[in-house]
Formats: sequence, C-alpha cells, structure tokens
Amino acid sequence: MKKEIFSRTEVLERAGVADKTLAAWEGTKLIRADGATNGGVPFYTRAAFDRIVQIRKLVDLGYGPEAIAKIVKKIGLPRSEEAAAEKSKSREYLTVGGLAERIGTSPRAIKHWEDKGIIEPDMRSEGGFRLYADHWVYLCKLILDLQLFGYSLEEIKVVSGLFRDILAIETDPSVFSPAETARKLDEMLARIDALFAKMNLFKQGIERWEDLLKKKRKEIHRLKDENAKSPRAHSIKDRPRP
Repeated sequence: MKKEIFSRTEVLERAGVADKTLAAWEGTKLIRADGATNGGVPFYTRAAFDRIVQIRKLVDLGYGPEAIAKIVKKIGLPRSEEAAAEKSKSREYLTVGGLAERIGTSPRAIKHWEDKGIIEPDMRSEGGFRLYADHWVYLCKLILDLQLFGYSLEEIKVVSGLFRDILAIETDPSVFSPAETARKLDEMLARIDALFAKMNLFKQGIERWEDLLKKKRKEIHRLKDENAKSPRAHSIKDRPRP
C-alpha cells in the first residue's frame, strides 16, 4: 500500500503554519521530517502532519514551545491509528529524477512505466510528489533488461504483475483461492521457462558475435601492419611536400 506523504510546501499550506514556525518547531525537536529525497528535500507522513496540526492547535490556545514540549513529554499528543503505527524512521527515498538517474534512463520513462502500471511509488502526495524506495533501482534495471530482450511494455506489465502476486502469495498463502494460486504459479513458471529460452538465444548470438569480432579485430590489426610496411606506404610517406 502506498503511504500518503506531504511535501514541505503542502504541510505549510494545509496545516496553516509559516515556514519559519515549522523550522522553529523542528529546531526544538517538537517535529521532524520523516525522511528526505535523494536531493535532500524533506517530506512528512500523515503521522507527522497530524502532529503538526496538534501542535498548531496548542499554540492557538496560547501554549509556548517549552510548555508544548512538557505536554508532549508528559502525556504525548493525540494520535491517529496511522500515527500510532508510525515508526519514525528517517529514510532516504528517490524522486522520479533521482530514480531515473540511478538506472540511466529519463524521468519520462519512469513516469511512462508508472502510467502503464509496471511500477508504483511507495509514497505519493496529493500534489503529485512521488517517492520511490531504493529497491526500485534493481527492479527498474530488470525492466530495462526485459526491454533489451525484446519484451514490450505490455508483456513487462504482465510479468511485473505476476511478480507482485508471487510476493503476495509468499506473504499470505491464502490471499488467492487454491485454484487461482495454482494458475498464477503455473503461469509464472511458463514465463520463466520462456525467458530462459530467449536468454539462451541471446547467449548463443553473443558468442557468435564475440567470436566474429575477435577474428575481425586480429585481421584488421594484420591489415594495418601490412599496410604500414608496404613500399607504397613508404613512398607516399617520403614523398616531398609541394
């Protein structure tokens, strides 16, 4: 499930807090960002946003930062279920541009894969701010590999969906009916066998080209040596310039 997040701008607008005020609260440890993008841009989860709203309400009632800190230390702040389950771990996530840079493709390609349903961000804000966990770097490289193997995006989407189903089955074997689970597992095995067959064809083709290129490289070096040693080459070299 994608986690709802807020950019700093969205937090300021929706919570009705000034940037200087939020910075002051962060300075006194009343609030902190839940993580940052690869570019160092902070983001806040729903739990952090709810906390900011609660602090703002206390400020509106006339409490100062020190008093609020004592309240938080003594009795805490009201928390939603999501906030209660939040584990305050600061992690770095990748923006669309950061993910694209890590795998050597364009942000447009990342967005296209997302539109096709091949990948999905781990976090998304209402304003369209999207973040990806680090594991997507490896998965996106696999997508590039499948494209190299001649797979269309529609075929990759099917494979991606099956991988997700397998992960779901590993997590909870009862997520699908026994018949549906058997069908998905059989389809995945068939896809794996087909990919192995295609990879073997690629390996054979690579071996043929490696053998051919090695021979041609030797022939070209031999021809270069013969051309450099030929009397014609020396006569042209020694010919006086006009």
